[in-house]
Amino acid sequence: MKAIRIAIDGPASSGKSTVAKIIAKNLGYTYLDTGAMYRCATYIALENHFTEKDADALLVELSKQPISFKKASDGSQLVYLGQRDVTLAIRQNDVTNNVSWVSAIAKIREELVAQQRRIAAKGAIIMDGRDIGTVVLPDAELKVFLIASVEERAVRRYKENIERGITSNLETLKNEIAARDYKDSHRQVSPLKAADDAIVFDTTGVDIQGVVTFIQEKAEKIIDMD
Repeated sequence: MKAIRIAIDGPASSGKSTVAKIIAKNLGYTYLDTGAMYRCATYIALENHFTEKDADALLVELSKQPISFKKASDGSQLVYLGQRDVTLAIRQNDVTNNVSWVSAIAKIREELVAQQRRIAAKGAIIMDGRDIGTVVLPDAELKVFLIASVEERAVRRYKENIERGITSNLETLKNEIAARDYKDSHRQVSPLKAADDAIVFDTTGVDIQGVVTFIQEKAEKIIDMD
């Protein structure tokens, strides 16, 4: 059987991470949360009051506090900056509202993309983000681009925040998601867009299992090819 690379891209709260984690577990693949990596960079930027002009200083801090992933006793993923567990900290609203400008810094993207490619080199990996199929893994064997309405994505994020104990307002989330869509799709470096050979799947009204089944069936066909 082939050990393939699966790229799942899409805008904020399109279900990428949830779906990718489930498929990785089902296939016995490694899951790499690239969004968490950019959130870590954003967390450091905010912590140090960095701006877009401080890319070099941010790179230095990232080298001092390398990003790593570990598993909790319940199997969930933990995110570390150096020795610090920042799993919950990087999901706070201030990080969410600033990650677009940090991820648009060319030097930061170059460094994190290089890290992501090194991790993916052996295959048997599923990665989700905004430019996996177009930039990070342009030769991935399976590329999927998930979309959903702003309204549905806002509701998903609202429910996620409740589960994490984060206070948020649904209308505010709608506005923030729409604004982030615009920023992500109009940035100069690695804009959010579907790869030419990606399968575009609208998840509006589709439950998580439905999305998982759709993608996993595509993956298994490729894996089973001679």
